[in-house]
Amino acid sequence: MRYYSTNRQSAPVSLSEAVIKGLAPDRGLYMPERLERLPQKFYDHIEQLTFQEIALAVAEAFFAEDVDAEALKAIVYDTLTFDCPVVKLKDHIYTLELFHGPTLAFKDVGARFMARLLQYFLAKESQQKVNVLVATSGDTGSAVANGFLGVDGIDVFVLYPKNKVSKIQESQFATLGQNIIAVEVDGTFDDCQTLVKSAFLDAELNQKHRLTSANSINVARFLPQAFYYFYAYAQMKQMGKARQWVVCVPSGNFGNITAALFAHRMGLPVKRFIAANNANDVFYKYLQTGAYQPQLSIPTIANAMDVGNPSNFARIGELYEQSYEKIRKDISGYAFSDAEIAKTIRICYEETGYILDPHGACGYQALCQSLLPDEIGLFCETAHPAKFKETVEAVLQHSIGIPPKLAAFMHAEKKAVALSNHFDDFKSFLLKNAD
Repeated sequence: MRYYSTNRQSAPVSLSEAVIKGLAPDRGLYMPERLERLPQKFYDHIEQLTFQEIALAVAEAFFAEDVDAEALKAIVYDTLTFDCPVVKLKDHIYTLELFHGPTLAFKDVGARFMARLLQYFLAKESQQKVNVLVATSGDTGSAVANGFLGVDGIDVFVLYPKNKVSKIQESQFATLGQNIIAVEVDGTFDDCQTLVKSAFLDAELNQKHRLTSANSINVARFLPQAFYYFYAYAQMKQMGKARQWVVCVPSGNFGNITAALFAHRMGLPVKRFIAANNANDVFYKYLQTGAYQPQLSIPTIANAMDVGNPSNFARIGELYEQSYEKIRKDISGYAFSDAEIAKTIRICYEETGYILDPHGACGYQALCQSLLPDEIGLFCETAHPAKFKETVEAVLQHSIGIPPKLAAFMHAEKKAVALSNHFDDFKSFLLKNAD
């Protein structure tokens, strides 16, 4: 299968080129030239399949033309060594828990899959060493860093905004060492993302070093996130709750909801989608007005969604042929302030005993406000609440436990390089430190 740029100013490429390059030369994001609709028999019996079996069927639709069958199966099964269970909160509201991976965040699926797929292509094509550049507002950095930790032939540079990620999140990528280099940028997430994109387009850097991205701009990072929406449907079907199904996704850079929309285009029977924002409400305003107007990101307690110019908006536009009317038909939006997010965490705990993280709280509240009487809502709980321990404890007024695999990161020494948000400084750093 070929992959084309959303800007349509550069030639289509193979999957391996799309994965290794990350960003197209014209600054566009790569899109598959077609999406295969999965056969009806797959949906008729999906509840009888395991998570890995479901994911492999989906992966084959994306990647089977470009990856050997046994290798693809190994990549999928090695990626999904943990569960993503659906949990009931109320009669009409369920959550998809995506925090059971190594770093307790939904991005573990995409990051682990991409690390293994990239390693496959490097080995197959005898490629030189690759430098992965990733900007993070929180969970991406930890998921990518741990997904690539110790992988031969790959160094990872994690750029994150100074004082704008939680200490627990920071500890998950800034203490690892080995092939993981943490870069603390004096700026915002959008500054970090701009530095990464600028590096891909710098001729001198790309002549001397092989660069790629592990943000959701990379097709190998965001496409595997479709796996768990199919698996969620299988679980809902087992419970007899798959009719009039509404899926709500807390959204920042919009890679996760884009993967869900791809799944829908492949036949996943979702009635409608909701994109839940925090105060960074560019997409919400677009749905109200039809005008997409990027803005500077605003720090919030749901910091992984602090994105003022979501990259994957370009992919949503491509999927819907740039039609505002078609996008609005499938997707509605909600946006919540920090005060509203905190209130939702408290009320949900009082009513159900369930502890939400700040991002999941946006999804839960959007469903509470929008579900019709005959609809069943599912929202993504994208990270374990302990990753936002100080915020959640301040809301609930009591301590919450820290899972052992999260606690293991918290006592290691921080190893990070401090840089300004100027590209010349970042370029000089890469020229000296990238292989």
